[in-house]
Amino acid sequence: MSFLVRTQVPLAPLTTLQTGGAAAYYVEIETLTDLEKAVAFAEEKQLPFYVLGGGSNLLVSDEGYRGLVLHQKLKGITYENLVDGAVAATVMAGENFDALVEATTREALWGLENLSHIPGTVGATPVQNVGAYGVEVADVISQVTVFDTIIKKITTLNNAECHFSYRHSIFKEKSNLIIVSVTFVLQTKPNPKITYADLKDTAVADPTPEDIRRTIISIRAAKFPDWNVVGTAGSFFKNPLLPNADITSLLSKYPDIPTYTGTNGMTKISLGYVLDKICGLKGFAHGRVRLYEKQALVLVAERGATTSDIKIFVKIISDTVFAKTGIKISQEVTEI
Repeated sequence: MSFLVRTQVPLAPLTTLQTGGAAAYYVEIETLTDLEKAVAFAEEKQLPFYVLGGGSNLLVSDEGYRGLVLHQKLKGITYENLVDGAVAATVMAGENFDALVEATTREALWGLENLSHIPGTVGATPVQNVGAYGVEVADVISQVTVFDTIIKKITTLNNAECHFSYRHSIFKEKSNLIIVSVTFVLQTKPNPKITYADLKDTAVADPTPEDIRRTIISIRAAKFPDWNVVGTAGSFFKNPLLPNADITSLLSKYPDIPTYTGTNGMTKISLGYVLDKICGLKGFAHGRVRLYEKQALVLVAERGATTSDIKIFVKIISDTVFAKTGIKISQEVTEI
């Protein structure tokens, strides 16, 4: 397909929340040349730009996006055998992430199996440092190749240069770095990570990557709504990271809150527990928006809901949590 910029393209159908207006300008990126041309177009028109992947972590304004949306469609996967049974998989940013997980588990490659059944594209995973069931993509990413829109060149960042932390990376700080491909280093030697509570209780003995994938798909199916039926972005909120001093005070009042050891004097707590057991918000609804009745971290937007409805709902939830616990919560979902 030749390079084509379209105007007033509805974005709601391109997101799992299914809300929001249109992009003033929109282009599909199928080649590196498309990417270069798109950036040049944005500069010529003095437009902001946003790189769209699978739309599973995005909340679009009801007024739409007044810049250029670059819809990531770069495809291709290559594998390279390394030493000691390691395999490097270099994956273009537009590939479907769960399809990659399925393919690698089928080949008995360890590293991505705990991240099964997460919607979105490969290029989006380093941005958010996507994680689930005790694993983050930062654990297996060796490098990320990007197009730097300032110097107009392809460059590569190693793991340390990506500045990965909980649901964060350098790509959230520097919009000039457009992800082109991601290299994951996987292992042929068994390395099951099944200490996460839900997984530990259900995993089989001596599991294969496929066994773990099947188990996680089953767990997620029981906890998360079908994004093909209702609007959802999965876990809408982040689990709070709090200073250890605050944790001591919080646990004195609510001793049963699950906690997870962090770094730099911080501890992560289970917001799902706070929303459900402390605030009584699991299943809470306001208009067409609610917290999922099976998992309080998950926001569900029924058909007909608007982005404004969602933002009003999020404020109600945030205010309630703060009033009960003094914790200021933040969302995983990106807004444009």
